[in-house]
Amino acid sequence: MDQNPAGCYSHRRPMSDLSLTLLPESADDAIAIDRLHERTFGPGRLAKSAYRLREGHDHSPDLSFTARIGTLLVGSVRQSTIRIGDTPALLLGPLTVEPPFRQHGIGRALIERALAEAKARGHRLVVLVGDEPYYGGMGFKMIPKGQAKMPGPVDPARLLVCELVDGAFKGVSGPVRPDWVTR
Repeated sequence: MDQNPAGCYSHRRPMSDLSLTLLPESADDAIAIDRLHERTFGPGRLAKSAYRLREGHDHSPDLSFTARIGTLLVGSVRQSTIRIGDTPALLLGPLTVEPPFRQHGIGRALIERALAEAKARGHRLVVLVGDEPYYGGMGFKMIPKGQAKMPGPVDPARLLVCELVDGAFKGVSGPVRPDWVTR
């Protein structure tokens, strides 16, 4: 117990001691997740290529997860089915963590859970747009320039892939599109 200047006592616990619960996303989470995305990414998020790719195409709730501390939703990760050329894959994102809870491994925990579930369900590839220094530690690597093309402008250095099965990306190329869109 610590005494603050006002003479009150409180039990302070470091963030790492807080109980983090990761759960599959449910329909009841949609409004809270949408608000989290609004606060975190702002209105400009809707113009980004990854958002445009997901437009009109629901994410896969069984491959998407929430992070909670107690009953408070503090993070979310979603995955959507896509194709790279003719090859099925998943698009990871958006990954969102409430700003006060960042830097405590919540994003990493969400990604690891999402990737494990995707692999358990037989998926072989996961793509995302993000920073390789962050995502590289979780198995993502830069897609060679020109091998996959997002709809809209994307810095090629930020287009990353994670092979859930060794060699799954070998020979894969083409446009990245929702899996329901035909050529």
